Amino acid sequence: MSESCHSRHFTWLMKSCFPNPQQHHHPQAQVQAQDQALHLPISHQTTISSLPDDLLLECLSRVSSSSLPSVSLVCRRWSHLLSSPALYDLRRRNASIYHTVFVFSVTESGLFAATLRFGHAYSWRTNFIPAGDCGEGFRGPLSHSRISAIGRGIYIIGRREMVRYDAWTGAVTARAGMVFPRKKFAAAMVAGRIYVAGGAARTSALEEYDPVSDKWSVVAEAPRRRYGCIGAAVDGVVYVIGGLKIGASESEVVPLASGAEAHVYASSMDLYDVEARGWLRSRAVPSGGCVVAACATAGFVYVLTSHAVELSFWRFDARRKATTGGGGGGFGEWCRMKSPPLPAQVRLDSSVRFSCVSVGDAVALIQVTGCIDDLLRRSGRSTRGLREGLVLIYDAAAGEWSRGPDLPEVIRRAACVSVEC
Repeated sequence: MSESCHSRHFTWLMKSCFPNPQQHHHPQAQVQAQDQALHLPISHQTTISSLPDDLLLECLSRVSSSSLPSVSLVCRRWSHLLSSPALYDLRRRNASIYHTVFVFSVTESGLFAATLRFGHAYSWRTNFIPAGDCGEGFRGPLSHSRISAIGRGIYIIGRREMVRYDAWTGAVTARAGMVFPRKKFAAAMVAGRIYVAGGAARTSALEEYDPVSDKWSVVAEAPRRRYGCIGAAVDGVVYVIGGLKIGASESEVVPLASGAEAHVYASSMDLYDVEARGWLRSRAVPSGGCVVAACATAGFVYVLTSHAVELSFWRFDARRKATTGGGGGGFGEWCRMKSPPLPAQVRLDSSVRFSCVSVGDAVALIQVTGCIDDLLRRSGRSTRGLREGLVLIYDAAAGEWSRGPDLPEVIRRAACVSVEC
């Protein structure tokens, strides 16, 4: 990669940012003009290196998202400017930022990344990163891992390792692993830092990751040790939701009966206040269902629960700093929402798993493992065309569900996250 750029890069950039509206009328004249510009004497050419950073950032903010991976390879300066927070703000101002769902799947040959961009072409695009380009490599199924995003950086957190995926360039780099190995834990982002809890039998530690220093540290001890839990965050509070009991927490003095114990863990959530560095009162999910999927958006935590013969969808009001507008009765209130359009009397088992991610004010429910039709066949019922990779979208404003495009076939046993990029 070169340190600076020459005039050909400048010409390409200007064409990308400011296309000539007359080009389709005089294509031959346009080609001749470009050839003449490229063959001007060096002393008469404007080089990209002569542009100040603010003007170059303004130009880069208008480059299409599909061209950003190429931009990062032009020279070190352009690659450095892509990491500038100012560029992210400029692209948002120019309406070049979209809500995008990323779904990742790991195979022996490498990492598959599928993207679904809302407000744009409503179809999945798939990218493949060979195993040799994934830093130190990422092992194990992503169903045991968790994903969290900070800006355009997507952090795929495994049992002992972590990698960062750049949502703009597709580059994968190794990052520091957690202090304690974990599987099926809760992860959430607050104020530019990632918090994880659960998934470890020998510790109840809540860990914090600082992306600037690339270091993990223990900041608190969780009241319960959960396995298979889900993380979300609203207004500076981390929610550790659902899961099963694993090990014994220091705060548990009187043991519970096994049935009651499973109920408490599977249908409750622990709340950690990041600013106060303390745990708030735990909350129980109404109706006692087992939490299947959860996410947070627009000040609410949405939870999908499974009962003996049905699924229910709940909304928890998590707005501590603003309790007016947007519906709901204030912090801590639960409201039952319309259930997703799945067959009635279907009990989800370990062969079918959903992931829930926020997309602006909407919620995307993505079937990342298993097949609903297989469950129907095993129970002797007719199939409904619900194959693997089902995607359902909940419009929070309208209160209605719709079906999105199914996941690509190469994406299975996946993990999901939503990013503005």
